[in-house]
Amino acid sequence: MKIGQVARETGLSVKTLRYYHDIGLVAAPRGDNGYRAYGATQLSQLQFVARSKALGFSLEQCAALLALNASEQRTAGEVRAMASEQLGLVREKLAQLQSLERRLSELVGECRGGTSAHCSILDSLNGKG
Repeated sequence: MKIGQVARETGLSVKTLRYYHDIGLVAAPRGDNGYRAYGATQLSQLQFVARSKALGFSLEQCAALLALNASEQRTAGEVRAMASEQLGLVREKLAQLQSLERRLSELVGECRGGTSAHCSILDSLNGKG
């Protein structure tokens, strides 16, 4: 399978696929013509990575998950621990975003808008509010 078709089937860009190949995340052998030849195994791995990335896992974590997925000695506990750690990070980011939303909402609520040059939002950003 050629890289363009793999890109369409995985939703990943050709540039991303090349990068994943270059860093050794998912490697496809090169044919006699020099092009990467993706098979069902690589396609499956890339779909796995795309789904992992969609859950916020880093490339390093994706590599670890791929290794666990391929290992017959893996335990569900190892995978659960990684997912639990990721869940904690997501919850932390969510709390930060909620705090950011509250602060921005306050700033917007304090601003009168209109044609006046005075802006409480700019005052706050300048440390005056």
